[in-house]
Formats: sequence, C-alpha cells, structure tokens
Amino acid sequence: MKKFKIALFPLFLAGVFLLSMNNEIKELEVGSAGPMFDYSMDEVGGSKITLADVKGDNGTLLIFSCSTCPYVRAWEDRYLQISELAKELNIGMIAVNPNEAIRDNGASLADMKARSEEIGYTFPYALDKDYKLADAYGATRTPHVYLLNKDNTLVFVGAIDDNSRSAEDVQEYYLANAMRELAMGQPITRANSKAIGCTIKR
Repeated sequence: MKKFKIALFPLFLAGVFLLSMNNEIKELEVGSAGPMFDYSMDEVGGSKITLADVKGDNGTLLIFSCSTCPYVRAWEDRYLQISELAKELNIGMIAVNPNEAIRDNGASLADMKARSEEIGYTFPYALDKDYKLADAYGATRTPHVYLLNKDNTLVFVGAIDDNSRSAEDVQEYYLANAMRELAMGQPITRANSKAIGCTIKR
C-alpha cells in the first residue's frame, strides 16, 4: 500500500500543476477585441449597466477598482481628473469592483455607493459579480486599467501613471497620454505599463 501511495504522488503533483495552469489569469493583450460589452452589471445608482452603455464616440475606459485598497485610494483623486479628460475626449469611463470574496467586508454595492458619494465619482461604478469581467480581461489588480478604441479593440493596459503615492511627483502619465493619442487617431506611444495595486479578491 505504501509503494502504491508513493507511485500516485507524482500524479497528484501533476494534477495540482495542471489545475494551477488552468486557473492562471492571462491578461488580455493589446490589439485584442474587448469582450463582454453586453455584460449587465449592477451600478451604484440602482440601475443596470453595460460597457456598451458607457462607450463613447472615441472608445471606452474600464478601470477594475474597489473601495478599500490603499493603492486605489492613493490614485482615487486622479480618477476624477481622468473622468474629466475622458469627457473632453469623448471616451466613456466606468469603474467596476470584482472583489467577490470580500463582498461582506467592504465590497458590497452599498459600500461602493457610499465610497462613490464620498469621493464624488462622476462616472459609473458597477459590481462585477463573480469577477466575470475581470476574468475576461485578465485583470489581477486594483486599480487595473483597460482602454479600448471605438471598435472595442484594446489599445492600452496597465497603470494610470508612474507614481501611486504622489500626483505631484508623476513623471509619466501613461493613461492620459494614451487617451489623448487615441482621441487624435495617433498610435499609442506606450501601450503597456505594469499594473500596481492590491490583488483582486476572487
């Protein structure tokens, strides 16, 4: 019996390895078609909303976010500036919360509504139930930013800028630059930057 168990152990490890591979989150690549534009989510205002509802003439800005992560809170004031820029450039903007594992600990729709009112969000904030949208886009962090053009093609993914701690010390405005280039029909100079933040609580 002992030899039998020893013989099965490598098979067990192989199974664990394959399972972990299947569960690995793969980020959507720039140039890919953005999925799930008709996926309906609950928004803090009490209505249902989709990415198609939000989409502007020049594209869509999707931010995977939450109401508790210190990285989100450090960048959150810049959400409002980004929202104003998005309006100027005719880019629709939405933030979604995929943290299903902590819905009862700061990630409920009520928590989200309270936070959006506290900060004064000027864009929709929706609940990504069972992190379906986050899985489709391969998001792993909050915040994790995805910018799509008018054809729903991903043109930028990553972080908002290069300094989560201090807006005054930002050297490179990854997202804002990409948004302006998108609106002007220019190639995106920097289409990828590393998303930095809290892990999504799946």
